[in-house]
Amino acid sequence: MNLSGKHIIIDISVFIIVFFITTNTLGQEQKRKTIEVRVLTYNILHGATLKNDFDLYKIAKVIDSLKPDIVALQEVDFKTNRAKKLDLMTELAHLTGLSPLFGRAMYYDDGEYGEGILSDFSFIQTRRNLLPYSEGHEPRAALEVLIELATGDTVRFVGSHLDHTKDPGDRIDQCAEINRLFAKNDYPSILAGDLNAEPDSKEINLLKTIWNDAAGKNVEKTYPSDNPKIRIDYIMFKSANKWKVLEYKIIQDKVASDHCAVFAVLELQLR
Repeated sequence: MNLSGKHIIIDISVFIIVFFITTNTLGQEQKRKTIEVRVLTYNILHGATLKNDFDLYKIAKVIDSLKPDIVALQEVDFKTNRAKKLDLMTELAHLTGLSPLFGRAMYYDDGEYGEGILSDFSFIQTRRNLLPYSEGHEPRAALEVLIELATGDTVRFVGSHLDHTKDPGDRIDQCAEINRLFAKNDYPSILAGDLNAEPDSKEINLLKTIWNDAAGKNVEKTYPSDNPKIRIDYIMFKSANKWKVLEYKIIQDKVASDHCAVFAVLELQLR
């Protein structure tokens, strides 16, 4: 074989090596372009059930069945008399293996009442945001956490429970405050909770000025759980170009709580 032939063989060998390295690298980058986040929101009726007993195992069973990465819980009690003086978030963390956070909205029944978050990720930062409310109405809060995904990307998760009265005034103010708090597109964000407003309401339309509804065209109802007639429980996200909804469903357990749980798998676009 002459020298030029050897050069051709070497060049081809180098090309093959570079091709496989490049292909493998591109394949790894392709795999890193997205990551799924399994999200659940559930109003747990302070641990009571529709059989008029107190059973956190039923709530934990619903949560466990969906293997969520992060959960927003509403109507969470902290050492109230009606909840047997238990810290419900710590109890549910023990039952589910997830990390807990409680945020007080108000003092109640010789204890506290508010929002909870369970997470399969550790918390980088947590904050309780108090929401506006009228005299004679219940105080409300938006519980916020920053979490770091396995890719190193930071995501904001917000759980809330808006005013439950017929007058939409407080809910409108609370939605406006949520929008004000999280208007910046600093992190991909998820908002989940019992918003006590139907999809065509002024409150939800206000939120939709910056948030996207994960339900899309899904019109399944969420309340009451034994015979759902209205949809008041939501999972939303922002910025729209960062998220893709892979799965969305309503979980109807007719005993564990008076609300259905709402579950979604959201795919975060990393690049």
